[in-house]
Amino acid sequence: MPPINGDAPDRPAADHRRNPRRRGEELENAILSAVLEELAEAGYAGLTMERVAARARTGKAALYRRWPGRAELVIDACAAHRLSEADLPDTGVLRTDVLAALRQLSAKLATPHGDILRGLLTEAMHDPEFARLVRERVHTAGPGPIEGVLRRAVTRGEIAPWVPASRRATVAVDLLRHHYLLYGAPIPEAVMAEIVDDVYLPLLLAPPGAPVSAASAPPPSGSAGDA
Repeated sequence: MPPINGDAPDRPAADHRRNPRRRGEELENAILSAVLEELAEAGYAGLTMERVAARARTGKAALYRRWPGRAELVIDACAAHRLSEADLPDTGVLRTDVLAALRQLSAKLATPHGDILRGLLTEAMHDPEFARLVRERVHTAGPGPIEGVLRRAVTRGEIAPWVPASRRATVAVDLLRHHYLLYGAPIPEAVMAEIVDDVYLPLLLAPPGAPVSAASAPPPSGSAGDA
């Protein structure tokens, strides 16, 4: 029946069950996952708040309530998908703990996450604001998951209590990342063993201000393949 006196016809109510409203952690996780997917497809240069919102099936306002711009959004997305301390095994020995951590990080760099990291670091060279955020919120955020490895070593008496909070704590991960950026993945086992035995352990065991030498490190407990 046509409408009477120009009244608009009744319209069916929207079915919100097809696209339920999400809030809090559920919505944030959807947004951060959408960011990583966009980065994998378009890179940082091609990423926009509009594209992320569309992929996450939300509005741009939901993004801007949490992040002032795409740089902050990207950094939080990458941080949310890092390895956690719970991912790292406890072998009972600092050397094998560190090697296990580097192996897991190396495996992650061999996934699309590594390609995203390479692209972001390249973009940081051309975007001063993004580079500033990376320095402030990534490089000054401490050693990340490997900090748990170092704290366990402090408890066992293998290293001094000041080490986990020092600049030395990040060196192994920094060297692994540098090798990946130059040579790609997979990272050879021998390279990880050299990082640990020739650089990282001597550095962690040397007192503050003392010269570092490989002789200060304990002998490796078996070959790198046995660790």
